[in-house]
Amino acid sequence: MAKINFGGTEENVVTREEFPLKKAQDVLKEETIAVIGYGVQGPGQALNLKDNGFNVIVGQRENSKSWDKAVADGWKPGKTLFPIEEALDKGTIIQYLLSDAGQIAVWPTVEKYLKPGKALYFSHGFGVTYKERTGIIPPKDVDVILVAPKGSGTSLRRMFLEGRGLNSSYAIFQDATGKAFDRVVALGIGVGSGYLFETTFQKEVFSDLTGERGSLMGAIQGIFAAQYEVLRSNGHSPSEAFNETVEELTQSLMPLVAENGMDWMYANCSTTAQRGALDWWKKFRDASLPVFKDLYSEVAKGNEAQRSIDANSQSDYRVKLEEELKELRESEMWNAGAAVRQLRPENQKK
Repeated sequence: MAKINFGGTEENVVTREEFPLKKAQDVLKEETIAVIGYGVQGPGQALNLKDNGFNVIVGQRENSKSWDKAVADGWKPGKTLFPIEEALDKGTIIQYLLSDAGQIAVWPTVEKYLKPGKALYFSHGFGVTYKERTGIIPPKDVDVILVAPKGSGTSLRRMFLEGRGLNSSYAIFQDATGKAFDRVVALGIGVGSGYLFETTFQKEVFSDLTGERGSLMGAIQGIFAAQYEVLRSNGHSPSEAFNETVEELTQSLMPLVAENGMDWMYANCSTTAQRGALDWWKKFRDASLPVFKDLYSEVAKGNEAQRSIDANSQSDYRVKLEEELKELRESEMWNAGAAVRQLRPENQKK
């Protein structure tokens, strides 16, 4: 295991150089990996593992959209695609990749098939960390491990096909067999991780819930909406407001940040832009810091988890979700965005 200095703090990481794919294949050569759930993370992880030469099967409800998607992706009913209980029975490693609400609902079934020596794998620490709320308490005689790719399953798959990798965290909640470390790292390499950094189930879920509600999704939409509203209320056109709020950030500036950091992006902008950004970023930090502190507190107390459980367990959850997404999609800002995206050169008909 390598030690890498991250901003002055040394952390344990596992790289592909020290744990190459061949080693991962050797570690798992006798294992059957049963991917339970084919929604957000399931397709990317399952397909990457299969393409990397591992023995993978998928467990999914029959006569569902996800079952049909799995068939379309090349999984063969009765050979590599099975009803959930049959996959659970066949698998020695259970990759439990249903939604958090789905995991709660299916847990009594999963628990029946966790025979001694098996491994229970998560990509989110939610179910185990909030076990008093979810009821997910693994038996003591199985390994309980986590690989959490830092992005969507779609991104994981796209980057894999491009020959790249999405960084992932890994954690061991329970090592019943003495093989948990090798198993979790081999799986992390197998699903296409660029490198793996060490965490715990609790730290993963606390940081993940904070990030999703914060800078990754919730806060950034709030900032977009606020700036767009100010520009529009001061007479700027929808196209100009969207370009200056979203399009320039996503298409021009964030790729520079991804390439070499925030200072590199600043250095590649005009001196006027640099001066303004340097003068204003701390004001935005100070304005948002109390909100982030409140957010983290709500996550740590379990309140955000309970809100998620309560909302996502309702029978009409997907109907309500679609209504909320429709509100975003049909807002003027994102309607303007749809028109802007159509005008990108790569989207123009030749």
